[in-house]
Amino acid sequence: MKLFSDYIKQRRRGIALGAVCCLIFIISFFLYHLPVKAVIYPALLCAVFGIVFAVVDFCRVKRRSELLSGIKSLTDAVSLDFPKIDGIEDENYQRIISLICEEQKEYRDAVNMRYADMVDYYTVWAHQIKTPIASMRLSLQGEDSALSRRLSAELFRIEQYVEMVLTFLRLDSESTDYLIKEYDLDCLIKQAVKKFSGEFIDRKLSLAYQPIKVNVITDEKWLSFVIEQILSNALKYTPEGGISVVLESPATLVISDTGIGIAPEDLPRIFEKGYTGYNGRSDKKASGIGLYLCKRVCDNLGHGISVKSELDKGTAVRLDLSRRNIRHE
Repeated sequence: MKLFSDYIKQRRRGIALGAVCCLIFIISFFLYHLPVKAVIYPALLCAVFGIVFAVVDFCRVKRRSELLSGIKSLTDAVSLDFPKIDGIEDENYQRIISLICEEQKEYRDAVNMRYADMVDYYTVWAHQIKTPIASMRLSLQGEDSALSRRLSAELFRIEQYVEMVLTFLRLDSESTDYLIKEYDLDCLIKQAVKKFSGEFIDRKLSLAYQPIKVNVITDEKWLSFVIEQILSNALKYTPEGGISVVLESPATLVISDTGIGIAPEDLPRIFEKGYTGYNGRSDKKASGIGLYLCKRVCDNLGHGISVKSELDKGTAVRLDLSRRNIRHE
């Protein structure tokens, strides 16, 4: 129906011209005192031929419209799918679109090449920087002082940031190394908590955790990254009190803290890339990338992630691990 109305609008000048011609004939017959009825018959014949022509022309326009509507994007093969050229304007339009397609392909190839170079560079950088980090960690293992513990905690933060870079690069990689199988959730939690044990002790924060005894279908490395990132955020914004790790039925892991909480106006946007919110703006080190990566990873693993928080009362992050709809990007 919309196509027909658009067609009428496009042909309105021709229709108006035909109506004006008929009106001129009628006025001419009237002025020369000729029978006006004599013009009705040829006018009807013209109307019939006009309708037949309009139907044929509309069918032609409809076929062209259906063919063109099938072209959803400017791809490399678009110029091969164009309808037959009908007039000088069609030829010019198709030539212009072909040039746009060629330029778009060149631009896309250049962008892909630059992106591949960037990924290669940061991947090599991330792996190279792990060597001095490991060397510094070995040097600190022989010492047990407040300074060495503080340096070890900061070194662990650096390791986390490096892992965030690698995770960010791997998310859009075509060869993302998912290994989906059944894992003991307690093992993943214990590994993550162990990495933060020194910070729990130094800051005198409590940890409420009892063995969960649940197996989940997931990827060990990627889910561990999510759990570690959530624990890192909880520790960062919990000056006193503690953190609890519990399981809600049937398989929802809840990591909650007694920290400063999140402002209500920030909650809807906490998973956006680069969004830091009020607390993040107060903490100049916040990047706004951690929860974004967690959301992306959970989406790929088919897990759900949600956050509830109140200012000055704490934050609870829920990981719904019961989902099994794995999506590879």
